[in-house]
Amino acid sequence: MTGLPPPSNRRMQDATLSSSRWLPVSYLDLLLEGMARFAPDPLFWLIGGVTVFVIAVSKGAFGGGAASLGVPMLSFLIDPIGAAIVVAPLVSGMDMFTLRAFGPSSWSKPDLRVLIPGLLVGLLLGWLMFEKVDPRIVGLVIGTVSFVFALHWFWKRRRKSAPAQKPTDAKLGFIAGTASGFTTFVAHAGGPPVTMYLIRRGLEKRVFVGTNAAFFTLGNLLKLIPYGFLLAARPDAAAAALLFAPLIPLGVPLGVRLHHRLSQDMLLVLTNTILIVGGLRLIYVSVKALAG
Repeated sequence: MTGLPPPSNRRMQDATLSSSRWLPVSYLDLLLEGMARFAPDPLFWLIGGVTVFVIAVSKGAFGGGAASLGVPMLSFLIDPIGAAIVVAPLVSGMDMFTLRAFGPSSWSKPDLRVLIPGLLVGLLLGWLMFEKVDPRIVGLVIGTVSFVFALHWFWKRRRKSAPAQKPTDAKLGFIAGTASGFTTFVAHAGGPPVTMYLIRRGLEKRVFVGTNAAFFTLGNLLKLIPYGFLLAARPDAAAAALLFAPLIPLGVPLGVRLHHRLSQDMLLVLTNTILIVGGLRLIYVSVKALAG
């Protein structure tokens, strides 16, 4: 990627110094070296651990939602590309747990049929443009659209004019799927486009979360193919992901229990609140990076 801001914590990058000289026989040594460096650092757990746990809870409760916080928050600990590589296997693992709670009976098949072709196109574009696209611009656009959409939803809710369930829209679904696939690949910020589409549809809360979960399970599994090559070149990122992995079976089930306690309206309130917080965070990080 071009124009990336420098990492703010150089200590966390020490494990990458020898990755450019990576050899297959030394990968395990580099992996263990990275784990040994990261594990004792309190900031690693305070910032990274809390972020991963929040994403896991949001996966169980909303089918997605807070994953867009991963790259901006972990960029305090490791460079942005490294942060994206860390998040990829973690969100895929979270999806496996989420899918156990929200199986095929909770999926909106008509919506998935229009979303998934766009997802495939978006992932391909993201892969082709991963090192060319400026993530600051992507983050700024997605953050702004998310923020405006959620504010509009709250405005309609306050006026008690929330729309009734709308039919599946092939064109909007394809556009949302493409935008989600692209942004989830380059910045793990794919939640807002598909979330906005599904909110517009007015789905029942279990179907809303189940469709979200099915969509991102497929997308994140497909991402693992190219991200596998990136992980092979970044043992430091792989080490961080392994250290965070035990948080997944703690956070996702907690999110599922939260989902069952939420009313339809409260689920949408929290989902749109996440869109606002995540959108503002993406705007802040992007503008700060562009200004720097």
